[in-house]
Amino acid sequence: MKDKATKAQSAGEKKLHRKNQIRKWAPAYLMMLPGLLYFFINNYIPMTGLIVAFKKYNVRDGIYNSPWNGLQNFRFLFTTGDAVTITRNTILYNLAFIIVNTLLGIVLAIMITEIRHKLAKKVYQSVILFPFLVSIIIVSYISFAFLSADNGLINRTILEPLGKESISWYTEKKYWPFILTIVNTWKTAGYSSLLYIAAITGIDDTLYEAAKIDGAGKFQQIWRITLPSLVPTIITLALLNIGRIFHANFGLFYQVPMNSGSLFDVTNVIDTYVYRALLKIGNIGMASAAGFVQSVVGFVLVYLSNLLVRKLSPDDALF
Repeated sequence: MKDKATKAQSAGEKKLHRKNQIRKWAPAYLMMLPGLLYFFINNYIPMTGLIVAFKKYNVRDGIYNSPWNGLQNFRFLFTTGDAVTITRNTILYNLAFIIVNTLLGIVLAIMITEIRHKLAKKVYQSVILFPFLVSIIIVSYISFAFLSADNGLINRTILEPLGKESISWYTEKKYWPFILTIVNTWKTAGYSSLLYIAAITGIDDTLYEAAKIDGAGKFQQIWRITLPSLVPTIITLALLNIGRIFHANFGLFYQVPMNSGSLFDVTNVIDTYVYRALLKIGNIGMASAAGFVQSVVGFVLVYLSNLLVRKLSPDDALF
């Protein structure tokens, strides 16, 4: 009888504890619900559309009733003569962006956190973030103001006064890997630097105080304390960027070069190639196949990169 009574009491206590936990966390779950619903509707329901990549889509039959065509849509990406060019451009540009933005973002973050005046620090943070908020259309016209062959700032204000010949920027391919890297860095490095600033702000001040007592200079403090503390943030951002290494900023590669045909060899990436192909042949299945490939490659790269991180530094792995 005592055992039964003890078990009943224990069950009652567990039930009461469960009810208390539900009451405790119910507000948090209710606050989370709109975000979860949005995430489900916006990210998971559209995944059923992936079958378009394996179909010969037509509007009359719709997504589910259109005939299947196997892997024919994927041949559009891998058998075209431009496949090597667009794949090379997409990967190499993204690698350059990851490296440059990481290095510059860390440098900017360290420089801004060293500013002691609070108002000045807020001003600098706002200034470096501003380009990230500017539309890529506006960025393309800002670039045009610099690069226009007739009235561009570089030709009229810099090259001509120095006695140099004007450059037709929108027909010269050799300059554009640098131009696109500079434009992308100007637009996005500020955002990544804010993430590093947040990470630096979270470093325990006693570490720097102890380093000062031991005679460490500013450079040694940065090298021995700041940079090691930023490693988890660097790895996380790098993994997220690697996951999108097969994607490209459409506006950057389409709007900034002004869709100049002379520059296709150095500005054509997967996203712009698919868009131009859609304009010509209107094949939605091919575009879906390109998106499917980009997602799968991104997932595989993130998984392999995280596996490598987990072996080298288990604490810094995403999963």
